[in-house]
Amino acid sequence: MYRIIADEADFLLIDKAPGVHFHSQDGSAGVVAQAESDLGIKLYSVHRLDTLTSGLIILAKSSAAAAEFTELFSQHGVQKYYLALARGKPKKKQGKIAGDMAKSRRSQYKLLRTMENPAVTQFVSASVAEGLRAYLLRPLTGKTHQLRVALASLGTPILGDALYGGAPSDRGYLHAWQLEFQFRGQEYRFETKPSVGEEFTSEALSQLLENDWRAPSSLDWPGR
Repeated sequence: MYRIIADEADFLLIDKAPGVHFHSQDGSAGVVAQAESDLGIKLYSVHRLDTLTSGLIILAKSSAAAAEFTELFSQHGVQKYYLALARGKPKKKQGKIAGDMAKSRRSQYKLLRTMENPAVTQFVSASVAEGLRAYLLRPLTGKTHQLRVALASLGTPILGDALYGGAPSDRGYLHAWQLEFQFRGQEYRFETKPSVGEEFTSEALSQLLENDWRAPSSLDWPGR
């Protein structure tokens, strides 16, 4: 369900497995409740991941730390970098996707042309196999389904994301890869590579992560 990446004085960092609920539902414990049960401590969620998404989650150990993290997120003080895979040719290979989001049918969200309170995502991409591209995504906002809708808007829904028309696969190929932030005077940078999913294990993707995308914060991000 999860593994612990870092156990700090004020927060816990875990790597959530794909297909695991964030909150408890359907009579089964979500990842936060399970971590609380396993560790015997109260944990406070300050951001979340969709069920299909794997990767890094910060869980505060006190209400005071949670309040500080919430403020940090609201001030865009946490840099988040996600990996995604999608089949097909995108409308553009790098850039910025921005627009308001609204609920649609079947629990979906849709991207609007208006910009009153927009979801904003920067991205770059590279081919990793015939007909398959890897996307490095940098969300500048934290809207529900933001990254899934962003890639669907390019005509390349995330591989395995059935809700948005992604090609069937062994998992939803969206992973929270890196987090960078400053908390209580200390700089933190965490990374965890995806450990589940056959398409995430390709040599081409590994080379991309080790070389071109190794330090996402130093990239010349499009659409600034």
